[in-house]
Amino acid sequence: MNVEMNLYPFSAIVGQDRLKKALLLCAINPGIGGVLIKGEKGTAKSTAVRGLAEVMPALEHSGEPVPFVDLPLGASEDRVLGSLDIEAILSSKTKKLLPGLLASAHEGILYIDEVNLLADHLVDVLLDVAASGVNTIQREGLSISHPARFVLIGTMNPEEGNLRPQFLDRFGLMVEVEAQTNVQDRTEVVRRRIAFENDPVAFQSYWTNGQEIVRTQIGKARQLLRLVQMPDGLLKMISQLCIEWGVSSLRADIVLYKTAITIAALNGRTTVTPDDIREGAELVLLHRKGKKTLPPQKDRQSDDQQDNPGESNASNGKSEPSNSEQHTESNQQNGECGEGNCDDDVNEKVAVADFRMDVPEIVHSEPITLPDALNGRGVKAKQTGKGFQVRSIKSDTPNDVALTDTVLHALARDPEQTTIGSQDLHQKVRNGKAGHLVLFVVDASGSMAAGKRMEAVKGSVMNLLQDAYQKRNKVAVIAFRGVEATVLLEPTRSTELAEQALEQLPTGGRTPLPHALQLTGDLLTLFAKTDRIQPFLVILSDGKANVPLPGAGGDAWGQSLQLAENLKYPALVLDTESGYIRYGKARELAIALGAEYLSLQALSANEITETISERIDI
Repeated sequence: MNVEMNLYPFSAIVGQDRLKKALLLCAINPGIGGVLIKGEKGTAKSTAVRGLAEVMPALEHSGEPVPFVDLPLGASEDRVLGSLDIEAILSSKTKKLLPGLLASAHEGILYIDEVNLLADHLVDVLLDVAASGVNTIQREGLSISHPARFVLIGTMNPEEGNLRPQFLDRFGLMVEVEAQTNVQDRTEVVRRRIAFENDPVAFQSYWTNGQEIVRTQIGKARQLLRLVQMPDGLLKMISQLCIEWGVSSLRADIVLYKTAITIAALNGRTTVTPDDIREGAELVLLHRKGKKTLPPQKDRQSDDQQDNPGESNASNGKSEPSNSEQHTESNQQNGECGEGNCDDDVNEKVAVADFRMDVPEIVHSEPITLPDALNGRGVKAKQTGKGFQVRSIKSDTPNDVALTDTVLHALARDPEQTTIGSQDLHQKVRNGKAGHLVLFVVDASGSMAAGKRMEAVKGSVMNLLQDAYQKRNKVAVIAFRGVEATVLLEPTRSTELAEQALEQLPTGGRTPLPHALQLTGDLLTLFAKTDRIQPFLVILSDGKANVPLPGAGGDAWGQSLQLAENLKYPALVLDTESGYIRYGKARELAIALGAEYLSLQALSANEITETISERIDI
């Protein structure tokens, strides 16, 4: 698959010098092991990758442009590695292997956009082949190996979560790219992009000389690479740097050596210098460096207690409330707030993130028995998403038959017969069940003393995100207070984004529950159009709605029930109502949702996480 026409010239990219350097190094020396590019949308990741193919020297044996293969996320293992040629079986009654995308990428570029979303076993296979330069296909008693030397380039948006550490280590280089913050550079980016879109041919013609300079540079560096020498003392420098960065894998030392000699070749030298190693270390060690360990939990709590002596007993769940908190809680227990009308914004507080809060235990009540429970609503999230097929295996009793592979096996066994026997049956192996979107809908109004509960929700969000990549899960948060509901955290797998979004949250005010349920429906409807993930709602509220939607009759509670009935998603309602006088609104809300109901008098981050995990089987 050759590069497409009208690509933005590599030499016309403004800035992003480290990104361009990493790509050039891999083009000169594919043995480095490819490059992983991390960055937000609109930071020239894909533009640079696609442009690289155009400046790489043509293939020596054919004079053809280097192949550029874009690997789709939904590709099966057979499509990537290779498979039996069904046409050969049907036409000539012979077994023949059909090469896959890896064969097409030989001597070129294999590009994976959003590599962090690719099935784990495919990532593993691709990295193995990229390192060895050989792909081996084994199908139905046939085995064939073919060269597959290519530049492996993966891009990813950190908002969608990270790769596992073991996969990160397998990428030779990693670059983090950011949007242009220099006004002049940003203006120049826009100016060039406008010129390119107005007349791509003229723009490419203008940059022809720049493209040729880069192409020549790559060719000369490739020829020089085999002559580059590294003094023995610099090998010790590499080892020392890896130790200082806290890198345990010896792969880093080897990749840093390859990168340093390639940098020297790119700069027209045959001897490596210390500066080459230092420059290479920024590309090789960034994603491999050891993480600093946090102090033990007890020590952190001890430090917190010294800063906040009034909270010295918090770790035992027996913290003494302040006078104002005692007064507020007393008023709620005596029923002075009515049905959620504690709407004093002057008492608004900010819940600061404390992601490992411990308070008294969770109190479970019996789940409500509902007619909908028979079809799975209100008990566990439905496991309808099977994921797409990535390969197949032989199975005498498959529960998910791989029809194509079953027929292929039968034909390969006996091309003259069309009978399929039990020995031909194959089971589909999918990329895993569809992940979940755990959507927290959190009452941050004054009616539920929201501060501590918000801290617990934050902790639960972070807990769920710890293995979100592996489970293909996402987490989102909607909070409602005052007169509106807000999406605090868009659906994400990123712990960094979650921590930033939930760092502080104002609490207090009235309870606009219908606004929250309406926003929930809108968000999930929009999300369903772009993602195959399964929603699971977690609603934390006492249900005391008192802010109606505008122009809808003015009955906040009636609106809430109607909107709840329209939300056809698995859900869990955690009732936060406390005190002597209870109205049971959250229980009624659960019935309208067809959701499971649990009464919570106190909760912690870990307990919320465990409660959710039990219900969606994560």
